[in-house]
Amino acid sequence: MGEETGTTPLHPRDLRVSDGEREHVVEVLQKAIGRGMIDLDEFTERTDTALKARTRGELNTVLADLPGLVHPEAYAGAPAPAVAHVPGRRLELGAKYSALVRNGHWLVPGEVVVRSRYGSTKLDFTEAQVTSPVVHIELDSKWSSVEVVIPEHAAVDLNAITEIKYGSLQDKTGSDGRPGNPRLVFAGRLHGGSLVIRHPRRGFFAH
Repeated sequence: MGEETGTTPLHPRDLRVSDGEREHVVEVLQKAIGRGMIDLDEFTERTDTALKARTRGELNTVLADLPGLVHPEAYAGAPAPAVAHVPGRRLELGAKYSALVRNGHWLVPGEVVVRSRYGSTKLDFTEAQVTSPVVHIELDSKWSSVEVVIPEHAAVDLNAITEIKYGSLQDKTGSDGRPGNPRLVFAGRLHGGSLVIRHPRRGFFAH
């Protein structure tokens, strides 16, 4: 055997994590909110921490107090399939007198509910991990602005929006009713405020 190089082996908690591991942790957090272990504010805070994590140690901090949702080898390789793409997975997002933003590499299940009161919501699907070819988005927006950014290959369906009162709806993509993947099917109501759907901005001043 050759001589040791003198390099100290990295502790497992100091190993770098991949996008797949970050996304797996977000799925675990979604399971936690579904079980009532954490509330929406905690989910938002922990998701932001997970998506910014560089090491296993940083990633583990968002799960440390959630028993039964993770095991010691959860980050040894690919995301564990046990919590991935659970049928019927539903994500509820809410904002009251505040701004709600989802962008970058966030996980989108087949059903999303957005409840907004006197605030603003921005959902950017450009880099999102969408788990279903069709995503049903239910809006319950009152005196709020909702901005949705979709990639060029996606499309929307706005036929199920049942009520627009003292508000406006503007589809700048021209994709309503056209083929696209993913297809974002909107339903619900807008009472005051606006819904704007657009493609990503291009150039130096994007986003």
